[in-house]
Amino acid sequence: MSLEQNASQEQSGFRAIEGEDGGLAAPIGLVAFATYLPEQVQDAAYIAEQSGIPEEIVRGKLGIEQKRRASYEDQTSVMAVRAAQRVLELAELEPGEIDLVLYSGSMHKDFYVWSAANRIQHLLGAKNAYAFELAALCTTNVLALKVARDLMRSDTRLRTVLICGGHRTADLIDFREASSRFLFNLSDGGSAMLLKRDYALNQVLGSAFITDGSLAEDVIIPAGGTRHPTSRETLEQGLHTFHVPDTEHLRQGLDLISEQRFVQVVSDAVERSGYHVEDIDLLAINHMKPSMHRRILSMLHLSEEQSIYLSDYGHIGAPDQVLALELAQQRDMLRPGQLVVLASAGLGFTWGATALRWG
Repeated sequence: MSLEQNASQEQSGFRAIEGEDGGLAAPIGLVAFATYLPEQVQDAAYIAEQSGIPEEIVRGKLGIEQKRRASYEDQTSVMAVRAAQRVLELAELEPGEIDLVLYSGSMHKDFYVWSAANRIQHLLGAKNAYAFELAALCTTNVLALKVARDLMRSDTRLRTVLICGGHRTADLIDFREASSRFLFNLSDGGSAMLLKRDYALNQVLGSAFITDGSLAEDVIIPAGGTRHPTSRETLEQGLHTFHVPDTEHLRQGLDLISEQRFVQVVSDAVERSGYHVEDIDLLAINHMKPSMHRRILSMLHLSEEQSIYLSDYGHIGAPDQVLALELAQQRDMLRPGQLVVLASAGLGFTWGATALRWG
């Protein structure tokens, strides 16, 4: 959603800020943001029926009241474009003013081995922008903010960057596959964020990331890649959805450790921004089981009122943080001067956080 309705405010309060390298750097600000959500809904009762998991477990343990499901028309690139068009409208910006289109959506796209970024650039009419894709699974938007900020600071010709992407990862879930139960929250949708150089409002600050490649093959889609190409047999065996080959290895790799790594990247991002954890006003974090969400808040000494739990939306993927910001703005939770942190974890596994100074 739009962060400022009055364009005359864009330069108010402008000042150079200290970069992570200790030098002064031009501020990079978040001008507008938006999500696109498909109309179709799968509720807890439907998930319970399809999976055989009791409905009270779906609601209470998995934290899903309902989630969005894409129709055929909601292709990955199309959902990104719909969110991006909304952002351009809110920012009162013409597509020709975009310098870079950075795709931050799902690797599961309209076509195999294909650039969604290029089609998005074309559909938007962003003729003056170059386009490329970034992939860190559900951590991509958090990483994209850092990449875009760093690119804009190093190349003064980049003044306006559009980060956008669509996710149809619910396509990749088989409710009969018990090993992937923790991914039954996967949902569909798109998101977009517009950044400007020398924009003093809603500044993108420090970031932090942790990757643990020892878990790289713990959650996979077994067939369709070069290791196990698509065949009649792989289709018949249902090997084109998410599977966890060794659930115990994944459990040991993530048990408690994931929460600690969330806390670590959030703390590091905040410190690199010149703040302390106690200064956090809002944490926009991806959907996860409610018990884990509450523990992370507790470890960061945050109340449940300082975050938004996405039980009515599920886990879209990278758009989760943008959706949380959108909901926070609708609920009047954002104030000038607040420290807002976006955090996520992506399969493989990568944890990341990026801080913003609001207003």
